[in-house]
Amino acid sequence: MGLTNSSIGTNAIDSGLEIKKKNKSDKVIALAGNPNVGKSTVFNGLTGMNQHTGNWPGKTVTNAQGYCQTKNQSYVMVDIPGTYSLMAHSAEEEVARNFICFGNPDAVIVVCDATCLERNLNLVLQTMEISRKVIVCINLMDEAKRKNITINLERLSQILGVPVVSTVARKKKSLDTLMRTLDRTIIKEDKTNLYKIKYSEEIETAISMIEPVVNEISEKKLNSRWLSLKLLDKDPSLIKEINSYFGEEFLHNKKLTEATEKAEEYLKENNITADTLNDNIVSSVVKACEEIASSTIRYQSEKYNAFDRRMDKILTGRLMGYPVMIIMLALIFWITISGANYPSEALSNILFYFQDRLTDFFNYMNAPQWLHGAVVLGIYRVLAWVVSVMLPPMAIFFPLFTLLEDAGYLPRIAYNLDKTFKKCCACGKQSLTMCMGFGCNAAGVVGCRIIDSPRERLLAILTNNFVPCNGRFPTLITIITMFFVGSAGGISTLISASILTCIIVFGIFVTFMTTKLLSKTLLKGTPSSFTLELPPYRKPQIGKVIVRSIFDRTLFVLARAASVAAPAGLVIWILANVDINGITLLTYCTDFLDPFARLMGLDGVILVAFILGFPANEIVLPIIIMAYTAQGTLVDMDSVMQMKELFVANGWTWMTAVSVMLFSLMHWPCSTTVLTIKKETGSIKWTLLSVALPTVIGIVCCIIFNFVAGIFI
Repeated sequence: MGLTNSSIGTNAIDSGLEIKKKNKSDKVIALAGNPNVGKSTVFNGLTGMNQHTGNWPGKTVTNAQGYCQTKNQSYVMVDIPGTYSLMAHSAEEEVARNFICFGNPDAVIVVCDATCLERNLNLVLQTMEISRKVIVCINLMDEAKRKNITINLERLSQILGVPVVSTVARKKKSLDTLMRTLDRTIIKEDKTNLYKIKYSEEIETAISMIEPVVNEISEKKLNSRWLSLKLLDKDPSLIKEINSYFGEEFLHNKKLTEATEKAEEYLKENNITADTLNDNIVSSVVKACEEIASSTIRYQSEKYNAFDRRMDKILTGRLMGYPVMIIMLALIFWITISGANYPSEALSNILFYFQDRLTDFFNYMNAPQWLHGAVVLGIYRVLAWVVSVMLPPMAIFFPLFTLLEDAGYLPRIAYNLDKTFKKCCACGKQSLTMCMGFGCNAAGVVGCRIIDSPRERLLAILTNNFVPCNGRFPTLITIITMFFVGSAGGISTLISASILTCIIVFGIFVTFMTTKLLSKTLLKGTPSSFTLELPPYRKPQIGKVIVRSIFDRTLFVLARAASVAAPAGLVIWILANVDINGITLLTYCTDFLDPFARLMGLDGVILVAFILGFPANEIVLPIIIMAYTAQGTLVDMDSVMQMKELFVANGWTWMTAVSVMLFSLMHWPCSTTVLTIKKETGSIKWTLLSVALPTVIGIVCCIIFNFVAGIFI
């Protein structure tokens, strides 16, 4: 269900969002703004944890709704996607435009960045063309003060004809003024002295030819001046929405058709084509923004952003851009590896203590051994292993990446990699989704929603698995420690992080090559352009980042992994304990796959472990140990060296270790990621390809390495 009379109490259409009101008297407020202006911080500050999150039907764009109230009124705040313009060129822009235009919010709050207000005014003016109840919230005033930028708020309010409020959203008290202003705006009658963008004389004349007819037949449901302009502009996606809102008979109205044709003929006589019309509209908006900014903003120094520019010369420079990225990546891995060991061990002890208590309970109930084995040694043990291995590194890794995002560094990574992805006929935003994949490939696949082009979004989804998630880190780190680091004292974690970084860089290289291959074959096309803003460097909000990362990312991903790990535990236990003629099903499987596995430098046990690890990559090594020791359940080893002795006794060499790491880096996605890909693409074909592509490449790489290494050794 979308926006309907019953859901918001107005004559709204289905604009793709169900408003969840607590009371019928709640007012619906749209929260709009450019990316990186602190809109989400304003939203979180107003609503706290009282939020509802979902997807816009038909769009791969996330929405959030929250609830807040004052002494006079209660509100439903709708955080619409961040966008630079309402001249829709992407899913985010379409959603933002459609909700403001056709969702009939009671008011729109446009959040702006005080340090770059002129650019933000573009969205403000476009919003004012549609809605009469607009509040301009100028956020990040502390940043503006630090950069010696002064904004005449009173003068700006007079020019625009709407309330202008300054905030520092990180400080919740500064939002009180915004809410008081919202209360006053809601009860006031619509203003008629709003600022109007002045278009060229020819365009204004054309608008005047259509507007009286539009005003008559639209029954004042939409701003007649804006609607007249858009009928001339003929944006296909907007025309479709107008049809949905008014009905197809609206555009077929005889009077409107005649007036529109007359206006179009007038524009042609004055040499204004469809392309030049759009250019004139954009230039008029930009000119208006410049004029308003020049009379309201003062820069005490031309070097107000000198620090940001100095940092950008280093972090996005040709010489230092890539080395800094690699060093930053290695540092994050080092912190994750070093910090996750002790909490992982402690969590494991706690969870396996409860396993012993469950065993005591089953013994007390005289439960049959098969039931105890299936439930406790199968389902619970695998689940406990996944949680103890996966939770600590994720709880460290996700906040670290979020801190980089909060500080403004992740957009610089996208900027650095944009040229490389462009050479692969892909989108630079793919670098951001690749970064998300380090934490969880399922999260990386969901993150591909930020890519506008369907072709480029598919490229990002299909290649995201070449970046190892932290579910594969335990396998990679353990093998690196066993065969390539050993007992290197206090620097072992640093060496492990360095080698792991080299493996990741190889994975990124494979991502580029595969993306290039796909863009020249199955997904041909030219790379699209996109707007990438380099936000100012900011001091991260460490407390909020940790809370947001743990609740929004870590626990979400962990829950999805646990939901598939539990049934996998049962399957693994059955294979390891059910036998035919004294030989377990697991042994039959390993013997069957052993010849093919040997070609890859592996053995049947290792290949079966990867197959059974489909629900969760964390259980690959425990399955290998279980098979080698002929145990009927997952087994943990007391030390890495003890594990190495077991592996060497079963034929492992350094070549086996490299082959396992290569296949761990490049093989099928886990079940959680596969389900996510199916949901995001809506296609079984692309989902199967996302499984087959890395698997085939991984098999080929392992065979080539095993062949070449065998020649020289």
